[in-house]
Parts: sequence; C-alpha cells; structure tokens
Amino acid sequence: MGRSCLLTRSDVFALIADGGKIVIKDDAVLRLDGWLEKHPGGRLAILHMCETRPSGRARRGSQWTKEAQGTGAFEVGVDKAHGLMPGPMKPSDRMRADEQSKGLVYSSSHNITLTIDVCTSSHSADTLKGMNRFRIGTLTGEWSNFVPPIQGGIFSLREHENDPKAKVPDKIFNSESEKPVQGGALEVAAPPWTEKAFPPILLSSEKILSPDEYFAQAVQDDINASVQAYPSLDAATQGSIAKKYQELHERIKREGLYDCDYSRYGIEMLRYGALFAGFVYFLRAGWYGTSATFLGLFWQQIMFSAHDAGHRGITHNFVIDTLIGIFIGDFCCGLSIGWWKSSHNVHHLVTNQPEHDPDIQNIPLFATSPEFLKSLTSSYYNGFVFVYDAIADFTLRFQSYTYYPIMAAARFNLYFLSWAHLLKPSAPNMGRAFWTRPTEILAIFGYFFWFGYLVNTLCIPTWQDRVLFILVSHFATMPLHIQITLSHWGMPTCVLPGECFAQHQLRTTMDVDCPAWLDFVHGGLQFQAVHHLFPRMPRHNLRKTQPLVREFCKETGIKYSILSFKDGNVKVLSRLEEITKQAVLMAKCQAHMAATGESGLH
Repeated sequence: MGRSCLLTRSDVFALIADGGKIVIKDDAVLRLDGWLEKHPGGRLAILHMCETRPSGRARRGSQWTKEAQGTGAFEVGVDKAHGLMPGPMKPSDRMRADEQSKGLVYSSSHNITLTIDVCTSSHSADTLKGMNRFRIGTLTGEWSNFVPPIQGGIFSLREHENDPKAKVPDKIFNSESEKPVQGGALEVAAPPWTEKAFPPILLSSEKILSPDEYFAQAVQDDINASVQAYPSLDAATQGSIAKKYQELHERIKREGLYDCDYSRYGIEMLRYGALFAGFVYFLRAGWYGTSATFLGLFWQQIMFSAHDAGHRGITHNFVIDTLIGIFIGDFCCGLSIGWWKSSHNVHHLVTNQPEHDPDIQNIPLFATSPEFLKSLTSSYYNGFVFVYDAIADFTLRFQSYTYYPIMAAARFNLYFLSWAHLLKPSAPNMGRAFWTRPTEILAIFGYFFWFGYLVNTLCIPTWQDRVLFILVSHFATMPLHIQITLSHWGMPTCVLPGECFAQHQLRTTMDVDCPAWLDFVHGGLQFQAVHHLFPRMPRHNLRKTQPLVREFCKETGIKYSILSFKDGNVKVLSRLEEITKQAVLMAKCQAHMAATGESGLH
C-alpha cells in the first residue's frame, strides 16, 4: 500500500478491523501500530483522542496523534462491509473492548468531540511534520468518527460480510432514554457500573425513584444545566466554534504568544534562589521549622516551571524540556515528571470525565461527581475499580472538612504515584525516550540523597526535629495542591455528545481572578482555562492571551468561568457538600431497607 493510495472511510474501517491503529492528519491516513507503545506522552494519550468534524467530511487534521503534550488519537474496530450491533456493557467490558464479541455501546456520558486545534495547539511544527512518516495513504470521501473503545466502544461484526451497502452508524445509544430530545436536553440512562441492587428512594411525596434512577437524574440535572448555559450542541454551532477556535490559534501564532521570553525565567530563578537560600540559612541557624517552610515554598514555586517543561512550553524541544523537567521534578522535588506527564496528558484530553480523568479519581477520599457513588472502573488505571463501599460512604460524609488537611498532606501520595509509575512492569516512554525512565530513577535517588541524608540526617540532630522538618516542608506545599484542584473540582463532570474541544475545556475549567502582581503566587495555574485551550503556550504569555479568550467566548456565546481565589474555594467546597448530601441520602435508604425490609424512605 503506497503513501499516495486513496483510501475511503470503509477502507480505513477494514484496516482498523484488522488490528491497525489508524488516525487521520491533513487527510493523510497514518498507521501508528509501531508507535503506540513508544509514544513519549503515553499510549493512553493516543487512545483517548477522538476528533469529529461537524461537517462530516475529512478535512485538515480531522484526526491527530499526540507526542508528549497531552493530545492523541484513537482506535476503533469495524469492518467496511459489516454493520455494528448495539448492546449493554459493563466497565469491565469496556476495558476488554478488543476481546469482546458482543455489542457496541456509545454512551452519551462518554462521548466527547475534539477538534483539529487540540493537536496543532499542542505540537510544534517539526512534530506535526514528522507524523507523515507513518502515512500509508490519503483519505477520500465522506468521514465521520467514533467514540474510542477505551471510552466505551465495543465493536462486533454482523454476519452480512458481503453486503456492500452496510452502513456504520456514527453513534449508537444504549436505549431510547439516551437520545437527545427536543430543546437540547439530553436524556442519559444510568450506566450499569454495578450489579448491586438498591431499594427505591423517595424523593417526594408523589414520586419514588430507585437509586439507579436517582443517580441518572443527578447526571441529567448536570447535563441540563450545561445545555442551558452553553451554546447548542448541533453540528453547525459546534463547527462554527471549532472554526473560530482554529482562527484564534492562528492569531496567537502570528502574535508570537507561543514564543518564550527567557528573561521571565531569569526573574523566576532569582525567586527560586532566594527561597532556597532562606532554606539553607535557617537550616544552618537551627531554625528547622522556618527552614522547612522556605523549602516547601521553594518546591511549590519551582514546580510551576516543571509544569511548563512537561508541556514543552520552555524551549519547545523534547530533550531539553524533558531534562529541565527531570531536574526540577525528580531531583529537586522527588516527583516523577514522567508520571506527571502520563497522567496530565490524559487529564487534558478527558477533563473532568469520571471514568477517564485521573485527576478526579480520588475515591474513597473525595467524590466530585455523583457517578462516584457507585463502583466505577477507571480506564487510566487499566480497569481498576474504584469501589464505593462502607469506607467511602463514611469518608465522603466529611469530605468538605477533610479537603484542606488532605491537600496539606497530598505530597506524600505523589511519592507513591511516582514510584508506581517508574517501577511498573510495562516500561513507559520507550522509543526515542528510552533514556527518560533510568534518568528519572537516578534523579530521584539524588533527591533522597540530598534531602534524606545530607539535610535530614547530617544537618538535623534529633529525630523530633527531623519529623518536624519533613512535615512542615511537605505541608508548606499545600497551596499548590489547592491551586491544582481549584480549577476543576467545582466544575461540571458530565460529557455532552458532539461538544467541540474548545467548549468542553471552557465548560469544565475555571480561571482564578487575581492582580498581575500576584501572578507569581499562582504560577500560571490561575489561567487554567486559557492553558487548557493552548497547553504548549509559555505561562508568562497566558495573561496576554486571556483577553483574546474572553473575546472568543463573547463571540461564540461560551461562558467564561472566572472567580476570585476565595470564591473558587467556596465553589469547590459547595460541590463536595452537594455530593455528600447525595451519599447520605443513599445511606439512609439502605439503612431503612435493612431495618424494615421495605423499599424507600418514609
């Protein structure tokens, strides 16, 4: 098959059905079978990518692959001569999509449509050009895309193998209740995450709902609120938004907002140096609590630059930015930049999707969506089931109170996640990035040498002071963890079918309003909505870009969410309290049934 070979939509389906990992870029058909496991940003970043052009025609970049910044492509399995058969499925079925032979489900709670610019805004020109080496042909004819299997698609071939007129539907709903209804509201059936049966819940004197119906209604309410507050999901409207987003991206390139002003990092280095000097000075003076505070603030500030490097937002060179990220993240802070990238890339693709976004998968400690009140299977953690059990039921009752204490201690969990990533059997970041894992391990050993031995063992005389130093230094990073969660935990977690990438990011992400002189405190995280639209942009240019995003939102009718730091905290706590009330209601229902044998609450 030559690179100039013309391939139809059905031809591409046949290639995928044969096991190929096929994506489309600039009408070029790319086969990524040999690249999937070598992808520097992780294979999940590729498998989660699903772009659909509202016009239904293959146009520039209707499908893309991702290299290190948090965007990617997807795989589906269908045959050009076969139809698809809908059927129910469980999360475990989703995780074994390539092994199943029954049914295909495209749940409206898992379908997200991404646009061309999610790739172009996250990759350098050289990277985009390099994708052509995977080209196996040129796409021709009509094109429409599918929900990736990792997000729920199960593909089964019908018996009509020789039927040339067999059509493949763009979307199949679980049931009639999942179909869009007039007026823009979306009916979503409760996903079958668990087989456990619960008694009905009495929500009013007139209507009794079962727990499944109750949680489906909770999701429906979230969807209805989003549908009412944001532009229509029809193809024309979303296509217009996608086009305007592409135009904004081109304007940002013309105005040089992807170019890094290195003098700004000179100022950053002076700040980092001052904090580190304070840590050393008070350590030598025996003021261990004060010294630990300076060290914690040093970690909090310098990790902003690690975030920049992870997105290749400093030099835009993979090797240089990766080395910067390893030095800061692994050596200075003891945290794997490779783990962060693999997690963060997926977060950027499936922001606030409960089954897929690792940043909100925090059961049993926190739940930001009613979907966590049933056992939920994580695609990020390879089918791990976050079980909603008695422990989760208990801890979630206090989550609005435990939020700040747990944020204070969150750094200790990051050590575990870092080592779990680096030591997992399947070696991450192979291919040209083969050197990153051993380099990271060496750098983290360097961190434990200077922090654990040189500082805690040689410089601090008593075990009491050592414990104090460790706790204070780690608790001092608490603002960073609050800043990370602030922009998403209070935002919607539903997914709207047909929603373009730009609208989804702005709907699930919030900016924090602050004066320019306080930008150094937030380190760019106060512009998360802008950053999610343009993840490769140097953070020192985010404030300059904010007026352009506001203008884009005004022109498209998309709500731009921005609150003060205080109000943002209130919003997050309110969301946690809302989920807690739902959990308590469920517990009351179960307790009533256990005590009386009756269904419902009376």
